[in-house]
Amino acid sequence: MNRPVLQLEKLGKTYTLGKRTVPALSNLNLTVTAGEFVAIMGPSGSGKTTLLNMIGCIDKPTSGQILIDGVDVTDLPENQLYKIRRDKMGFIFQTFNLLPYLNARENVELPMEGRIKSKTERTERASKLLALVGLSGREEHRPQRLSAGEQQRVAIARALANDPAIILADEPTGNLDSQNKQGIIKLLANLNAMQGTTVIMVTHDGEAAHHAERMMLLRDGKIIREKPGTHALKKNV
Repeated sequence: MNRPVLQLEKLGKTYTLGKRTVPALSNLNLTVTAGEFVAIMGPSGSGKTTLLNMIGCIDKPTSGQILIDGVDVTDLPENQLYKIRRDKMGFIFQTFNLLPYLNARENVELPMEGRIKSKTERTERASKLLALVGLSGREEHRPQRLSAGEQQRVAIARALANDPAIILADEPTGNLDSQNKQGIIKLLANLNAMQGTTVIMVTHDGEAAHHAERMMLLRDGKIIREKPGTHALKKNV
């Protein structure tokens, strides 16, 4: 059995708004093992963004425990959480978040600074990752010269830069047309299947979620339902 890369135990998060307290997550338990592709769905206000922020060490829980790749990160100070985010996490955003003044290869190299000292090594790895996501020959292009689908592929390559334990994808197809949407989801599914990359994706898109191995429905800060996606069925064939 693969090792757990994420363990959430009785996780709770409450926000204070004036004199009111608003629960965002409530007694949530979740384990994701290495090599899984998990999709989390839910209506607006269900706690998806809060959950992703907890997993990504961007926000701290009010109660419960978070373990990332076996490390308890629940109460770590920010200078250690930064290293967890850098070394253990790869982030993919709906709006791509590429730096416009850097070309594709330079955007992918950026997370490696401080980890890989040699500029030559960073450049070689970035080029290999861009080839992996189907962008050979586009390394020198800046974001404005790339299509939305290509920009998201650069963002995926960047997320892979430091060989993270977990890829966190926040609505990765939200700004894409149907053709690019299918391409990005298939790319994530192939990375998961062929490279063993662990992917946790938050999405409103039911079609995208079906490509995952496990689909979870979040409502009122709790996982109320879980079922296998088509990716799980393919893995078991």
